[in-house]
Amino acid sequence: MFSNLILRNSRRSRKENGLFFSSLVISIVAFYMILSISTQDVMLFLQKMESGAVDKLLLLIPAFYGMTLGILFFLIYFACKYQFERRRHEFGVYLMLGMRRSKLFGMLLAEDFLTSILAMLIGLPVAVVLSEIVSLVTAKLVGMGIIGHQFSLSWSAIEWTLAGFLAIKLTALLILSGRISRQEIGTLLSQPTNRPKKQMPSVIYGLAAICGSVMLAVAYYMAIQGIAWTKVSMMGLTLLLGIVGTMLLFYGMRALIALIVKKGKGNKQLHVFTFRQIQENVIHQSNSMAISSLLILAALCCFGAGVGIAGTNNLSSGHVIDYTFEDHTAEDSSQVLPNIKAVLKENSLENQFSELFEMRVGRIRTTEDYDNAYSMDAVMDSLRSLPQSEDRDVLLNNLGYATYPYLICLSDYNRLLELSGNPALQLGEKEATVYIDTEFTTASRTAMLNQVLAGQPKVELDGSPIHLTGEVQSVNLVTDRSITLSFALILPDEAFLYYSQGMYDTYVNAVLSEQALNGNSLMTAYLDLNEKLDETDIEYESYLQNMGRQLFYTIASSYITLYLAIVFLVVANTIVGVQFLMSQQKTGRRYQTLIRLGATYETLCQSAGKQITWFMGLPVLVAAVSSLFGVRALFTGILSSRTRGTVAEMMFVSAAMILLLCVIEYIYMRVVKHSSDRYLLTLMQPQREE
Repeated sequence: MFSNLILRNSRRSRKENGLFFSSLVISIVAFYMILSISTQDVMLFLQKMESGAVDKLLLLIPAFYGMTLGILFFLIYFACKYQFERRRHEFGVYLMLGMRRSKLFGMLLAEDFLTSILAMLIGLPVAVVLSEIVSLVTAKLVGMGIIGHQFSLSWSAIEWTLAGFLAIKLTALLILSGRISRQEIGTLLSQPTNRPKKQMPSVIYGLAAICGSVMLAVAYYMAIQGIAWTKVSMMGLTLLLGIVGTMLLFYGMRALIALIVKKGKGNKQLHVFTFRQIQENVIHQSNSMAISSLLILAALCCFGAGVGIAGTNNLSSGHVIDYTFEDHTAEDSSQVLPNIKAVLKENSLENQFSELFEMRVGRIRTTEDYDNAYSMDAVMDSLRSLPQSEDRDVLLNNLGYATYPYLICLSDYNRLLELSGNPALQLGEKEATVYIDTEFTTASRTAMLNQVLAGQPKVELDGSPIHLTGEVQSVNLVTDRSITLSFALILPDEAFLYYSQGMYDTYVNAVLSEQALNGNSLMTAYLDLNEKLDETDIEYESYLQNMGRQLFYTIASSYITLYLAIVFLVVANTIVGVQFLMSQQKTGRRYQTLIRLGATYETLCQSAGKQITWFMGLPVLVAAVSSLFGVRALFTGILSSRTRGTVAEMMFVSAAMILLLCVIEYIYMRVVKHSSDRYLLTLMQPQREE
């Protein structure tokens, strides 16, 4: 009998509060996804190239796990509190019929244990499948589909998921069950009511809304302009303005609701009642709505920015050469290429490459006056004559240190341009072209400098006048990061040999041949060839290392941002949904009065549906608008100068993801409406009042 009661109550609780049960399942999925990262084959592959970065990421996993435990504890606590508040009368009846308080406590523990077990039986398989899907999608996204994907099941992730979930669930239940079991029977049987709160003048709410909007605008401006990213104190100020501004905005929305009530048409059924309910909910729950909006904003920003970065991360961008070889044993730089060719031939690897060419980079050796080896006063004067801007000031500062630039041989660079499909440079005897790696500039600064270079300004190289011509060049000189030049001059071969005095570094760039690919993907070819090169004494870098770095950023953004977005989204929606249902229960007598006055079930459902649309829609609307600015601000702070040129494309992808999450929000809203309709249906039947 007692076990049947437990089973029936557990089944009914899940049915009446599907939102909370779904949140439990999603929480289990989130736990497993973050804890199983280390066993994913994509991460195992990355450890071969970016072991340091991957290890640092994995060290952060316990911190994310602990943070999530704390957040989900409050989620479970408030959701369970709503369930218990909804069953207060039932508990009072049990005690009045003679059930011991200890037995009531045990019944609640047993019911929750069954719910938790069912949630884990559903959540863990879903988590494993979803984790594999995310891994496969990520592999496809970064071009790793050719690597044999193997199914991975992390038993340690399962153990920690079960331990963490059961720990916070049991802790929350012990606290709430203890409180319920200690209450008097009369208190449990009484109907909970909302306490009246003092109403402020409308002008106060209007000023709060205006102040909140201004603070949000200032926070958005500081974040998007990059001011917030300059110092920790500025970031703290930006976050403070954003949080306080959101709280004030929701506090001030009470004036907007009051205005709608006054302007509303009186011929609509329950119009005034509906908006009075909305107004009261906003008055009582404005802080909860603001917190939920901030959490939804965090979820939208994480998901939008992460997917935007991952979706627009093109591994083939700027990919021209596959390998770069070095030979530090050669006494003469001109012997580096012949030595590399000889070693490759000895190991039967010469047919693996269709191109082998030099990339010569040197310094000015005709003078020892390094502080005055190069000057470009005409360029600096032209920049100073442009309208004042941050880009102009940064260029003036950076170019002010370019007194001893690197030199690049024209013929070598032209070969690189030809392979990349770009036209070769044509330079006269007294001409040079500027080279700046993309790590040290942005698209807007490059355009500004090109505007100055269009006038072919005259500069001095070791006292000799030359003219800068053409546009700024930035094609990667080698496969990875051996060379990242903040400023260099591309000179004709004769001028390069003269100013470098034959003392320069030689890098041998190589392009894979069709035989090396042999129908395989690029990554497979890299892996196979790397094994063969490791058996020789050649020093080399492959594009695989650069690809691995980009893979790591893509994986990190895909997993971490998705994980945080799920957690924030679940917590925000459960909080706002539970808050409304609790408020609706406390105002249940009002609905019963309307029923006695002749209100139909359909009319009550329509009224409650409008309340839910406003109560949940306002936080989502504010968060969706704010997320467009928030994602843009994240791009300002976290993108490298190399990828800032794709911000527009990333924003388009992010906007699509934000729209998708808004659809998910609508689904949450429908679930809450369904729970509300179930509660109203119970009120349609006359009830005794003890």
